[in-house]
Amino acid sequence: MKNEIENSNPLLCDPETGICEMPNGQNKGGATNNHQTKDKLVKIIYFTDPICSSCWGIEPQLRKLKLEFGNNFEIEYRMGGLLPDWSYNSGGISKPSDVAHHWDEVSSYYDMPIDGDIWLEDPLNSSYPPSIAFKAAQLQNKEKAILFLREMRESVFLHKKNIAKWEHITTAAIKVGLDVNKLKADFEGQAKTDFEKDLQLAREYGVRGFPTLFFVDGAGHKELVYGSKPYAAYENAIIKLLPDAVKSNYDKNWKWLFSTYPTLTAKEFSELSGTPRMEADKVLDNQVATGRLEKNTTKNGAIWKLKLVQ
Repeated sequence: MKNEIENSNPLLCDPETGICEMPNGQNKGGATNNHQTKDKLVKIIYFTDPICSSCWGIEPQLRKLKLEFGNNFEIEYRMGGLLPDWSYNSGGISKPSDVAHHWDEVSSYYDMPIDGDIWLEDPLNSSYPPSIAFKAAQLQNKEKAILFLREMRESVFLHKKNIAKWEHITTAAIKVGLDVNKLKADFEGQAKTDFEKDLQLAREYGVRGFPTLFFVDGAGHKELVYGSKPYAAYENAIIKLLPDAVKSNYDKNWKWLFSTYPTLTAKEFSELSGTPRMEADKVLDNQVATGRLEKNTTKNGAIWKLKLVQ
């Protein structure tokens, strides 16, 4: 499968390597920049894309990493430009509908809900609009921008919303409390420039696909985690740079977890709470039955959130 991926449409991610490759020939340079962290001990430079299925696949690992080692690092989110447009034909992928079955397959592989039918019903023509929208959100508030990115991902992967369309970008922005008018102004102005800078940085770092995470300490030493990997890979990258790093103990109770992360999939809940994966759905469904959680079921899995008190 790897050989096929190297010459394919970037949306045809390889679950075995956990990578969504860039279009042919892009970003073959070497890492020349020496980004260093100041406030935290380690900076994680995370090259991603709103519609990268492998990036959705590492949400459980990244959320756990933030809980256990968040005092030791900060994440710098960079957009990579996974799907510029559909002007090329490669790897047996020539049109959006070719991606639908693949997304259904990777959903099962990553154990994260992804509904590939969006590529049949309302396909995106590019991942650039949601990427630029994220850069616009960063200009307002970096914390809300991360929530905004999560909201857009849930919209496209679970709810089959074409997040290249401004109406769906707006809906996600409102949900996380962003100023939509400012978002629009920045989307049409500074955010485009910032997005181009991200693409340039990806080229300088030799990024070939997503997710790509560079862990950098204050002295410029780097550890690379490329593709979707088990949690230990991200933990080890921190520990290699900070051998004395101590894990934070956090509350693994379902209520605390949902107060920290407003929505959780069964895989995420299992990863964060330590609940065996085979039991996670049952534990969450029990809270649905008692009226504490709401469940949104999709074709390939579900997501839970705290039930709003009327």
